[in-house]
Amino acid sequence: MLLIFTDLDGTLLNSDDYGYEAALPVLKQLQDLNIPVIPVTSKTRSEVEVLREKIGLTDAFIVENGSAVFIPISQQNLASPQTKNWGDYDLMQFGFSYTEARQGLKAVAEALNQPLTGFADLTEAEIHQLTGLAPEDVKRAKDREFTEPFITPKNFTSLEIEQTVNQLGFQVVVGDRFSHLIGQEAGKGKAVQWLIQQYQNHQPDAKIITVGLGNSPNDLAMLEVVEIPIIIPGKKGPHPGLENRGWEVASASGCQGWANVVREISKRLNINLN
Repeated sequence: MLLIFTDLDGTLLNSDDYGYEAALPVLKQLQDLNIPVIPVTSKTRSEVEVLREKIGLTDAFIVENGSAVFIPISQQNLASPQTKNWGDYDLMQFGFSYTEARQGLKAVAEALNQPLTGFADLTEAEIHQLTGLAPEDVKRAKDREFTEPFITPKNFTSLEIEQTVNQLGFQVVVGDRFSHLIGQEAGKGKAVQWLIQQYQNHQPDAKIITVGLGNSPNDLAMLEVVEIPIIIPGKKGPHPGLENRGWEVASASGCQGWANVVREISKRLNINLN
């Protein structure tokens, strides 16, 4: 049994235009063969739901940097006593609630003695201006349930921000423009491992092979827990933070590289993608 875990932006989706057209034929073939393609992303549930609809994904997905796994009700066999009903899904939550994320951001701001501006403090117009997201996409990006992105303060180093956040019992992914405040128990690697175990519990005799595709250090935790980690390079090559690990690098960037390398891996595993 093959499980494919994939980052979205810069991996399955192009970095520049968020295109995915080159991957659609491969996604359709995987779907026809009942091979799960599982997004693992910093995006919200609302954002992933729209994308799943567009590209025909039907399996579980991991959101907000490993804060939660959403399992469609149609796949309740993957649920466990730890999961709870959440609308059309069974939810396995690792991170904290959005209310706790907002309280956490306030605590971090006090510890840094620096005002911090989170998504909830910004208007939709301001987020559009900062990110370039279309207005309808801004609404979905603001529809957060477990984490809070905030504008990265420029007068602190990444290490200083991380140390302060860790001392308060939280995690943070520091980015150039935005950083993400995350619950202590969340993580892409942890969420991926939990979901793999659910598949194994459902099919105890199955030999499960796991593939992970990512393009940045934020994907490291996922890539480190799969059997076949694959780096999707940028236009100028692999991210420096992913180099020298002996991992396979796709032949192209974005969705074209994703499609090429998934075809190659499938062929090696004797899975026939036309």
